Amino acid sequence: MKRFNLFYIKISIAILIIAALGWFFFGSYVELGKPAIKFAQGVTAVGRQKTLEINFSDSQSGLSHLNVEIIQDNKGQILADKIISSKGTRKERLPLTIRAGQFNLHDGPATLKVTATDYSLFKNKAVLSQPIKIDTVPPQINLVKNINYINQGGTGFVAYQPSEALSSTGVYINNYLSPAHAILIDNKPSYITYFALPMDANKTTTRIMVFARDEAGNETTMSIPCVIKEKKFRADKMNLSENFLQQKMPEFQAMVPSLQGKTSLEVFSYINSQMRNDNLLTIQKICQKSASKELWEGTFLRMKDGAPMALFGDKRSYMYNGKVVGESIHSGVDLASNARSPIEASNKGIVVFTGALGIYGNAVIIDHGLGMFSLYGHLSSIDTTVGKNVAKGEIIGLSGMSGLAGGDHLHFSIIVGGQFVDPKEWWDPHWIKDNITR
Repeated sequence: MKRFNLFYIKISIAILIIAALGWFFFGSYVELGKPAIKFAQGVTAVGRQKTLEINFSDSQSGLSHLNVEIIQDNKGQILADKIISSKGTRKERLPLTIRAGQFNLHDGPATLKVTATDYSLFKNKAVLSQPIKIDTVPPQINLVKNINYINQGGTGFVAYQPSEALSSTGVYINNYLSPAHAILIDNKPSYITYFALPMDANKTTTRIMVFARDEAGNETTMSIPCVIKEKKFRADKMNLSENFLQQKMPEFQAMVPSLQGKTSLEVFSYINSQMRNDNLLTIQKICQKSASKELWEGTFLRMKDGAPMALFGDKRSYMYNGKVVGESIHSGVDLASNARSPIEASNKGIVVFTGALGIYGNAVIIDHGLGMFSLYGHLSSIDTTVGKNVAKGEIIGLSGMSGLAGGDHLHFSIIVGGQFVDPKEWWDPHWIKDNITR
């Protein structure tokens, strides 16, 4: 009896081993699972030219054949047909560019048919049919609020209504794009853009264009006529004293380990170039996300009893032993009062940054909605938190001399479209009425 049971146990073990080996070597070959197909981005329309990407995957036998076809008026045309010769390809990325003219497509409905076949015995096939619209007509732009005058270094404002839904839009100032924000004007889908005009802008070389791309990929641009008003910006020489360098440079050496062992002048050179540029990129990244509605109301507040120590656009030449060792353009207004003066939020908004910010020292950034932000630098203490809704005039910290500051003061900046602009405009109720709210 024991021999009989042992025999069947051995047979059972042998069967299990054979089954396991069979599954290991042939399981993926006889599987019934279908490949997966996914568009890398939403595809609802195709214009004169549309670039898209399709991702395929099969985790078992692997992919063997990929096919993409566009069908219109019951006629199909092959966009891509790829045979994968070697077994075991689990993932495949297929980029495509569809040109309506090349395939004689006309405006109207069509279908993208995507097929993927695997390497299994049963040649499992997945088919994805995506309804689309062929649309070769570029969007039209109707300006609701046009610019009349704009100051060098100042803020521009444009409002417009498109003829159709847009996937991307904004205002180009030469090659820099300030993204637009969707709003309703008279209950119609509209866009507004705040943008910065460069300090050196002029009517000859500066192009200001509204850009719009619809969901089909069609693009259009419209020139914005305006009068650029020239402004005079100050230039100043600032002597770097040995006392200032010995006092401030160790703070930055503690922040950046690679500055250890460098001379004070070498540390300053790094701060004024690399760190200044890095800080700008950080600020632009913070300001990429903005509230989808206007949060600010009325004139922006100016620091109480704050005497101007430096103005927006001041060109600074830093001197050491009679030689120029660096230059910079001042990105805001420096205001000084009593040491550790209370600093108020200039307008309603949401706090999006608090903490150390390189040359700006302890800083706060407030989002005022639709791409507009205010920055408060060199604070001695911060009395607010990220995510807090602040009221106009609410205390957010105390003035100080943190960062690249030689004395107690507030550095105040306004940022629109990721660029610094002259804050004085936003302190002026007449300018706001004439250029924005009216």
